Amino acid sequence: MTATQNKNQRVGVFVDVQNLYYSAKHLYKKKCNFNAILKAAVARRQLIRAIAYVVRADIGDEQHFFDALNQIGFEIKMKDLQTFYGGAKKGDWDVGIAMDIMRTAAKLDTVVLVSGDGDFKELLEHASALGCRTEVIAFGRSASSKLKEQTDMFVDLDKDKDKYLMKSRIVSRRSSSRKGQQKSSRTSQETGSQATGPKASSAQTQSRSQAAAKKPASSSQAAAPSPQPQKQAPAAPKAGSSPSQGKGKG
Repeated sequence: MTATQNKNQRVGVFVDVQNLYYSAKHLYKKKCNFNAILKAAVARRQLIRAIAYVVRADIGDEQHFFDALNQIGFEIKMKDLQTFYGGAKKGDWDVGIAMDIMRTAAKLDTVVLVSGDGDFKELLEHASALGCRTEVIAFGRSASSKLKEQTDMFVDLDKDKDKYLMKSRIVSRRSSSRKGQQKSSRTSQETGSQATGPKASSAQTQSRSQAAAKKPASSSQAAAPSPQPQKQAPAAPKAGSSPSQGKGKG
């Protein structure tokens, strides 16, 4: 909050959603954090009205986006996207935003325009002539220099883009995928260890092989008959002796 701002100021916030949406998309390929932008616009002052101007194109989950804007405190003003002969499309709120600011200026101390569209330069001049302080919030890289020169205060979203941009869903999904792969790899390793047991070291393997050699044969080998020990042949008679030697005398 600057020296010219105070908590007793009555503030009106007017958000050109299309302008901000496409600026964020083209510059950073991300979406705006409109909740953070609203807080920056109010800056702890008295909020009288906060209006978000949207164009309905009946695509994707835009209704969820509109509901989210409403939940964080925006009044939603909506119009349908116009399609002209030949395929040209148009959907802007320039006149509607200008009319609302002029209607409510008498009840406001500060008009906060959230847009970088240079066509609003004359609108800011008129709001100043009605006695209102003017502030503009936009991405500095895409905002008109005319607005920056005309407004009493310009808030450049580029200077704190991490605060005013949503995290990319694509990055989040890739991160989740990597985490899932790592988790799957760890699970496979753990499952494999439980199923097969830890690998034995070479010393353990050698010890087990020696022990196996000392063990008795397997059941199939044990069931086979073992060869009988051979009988020793009778000793041959000593030379010079007769067969009768060794017998007692008759």
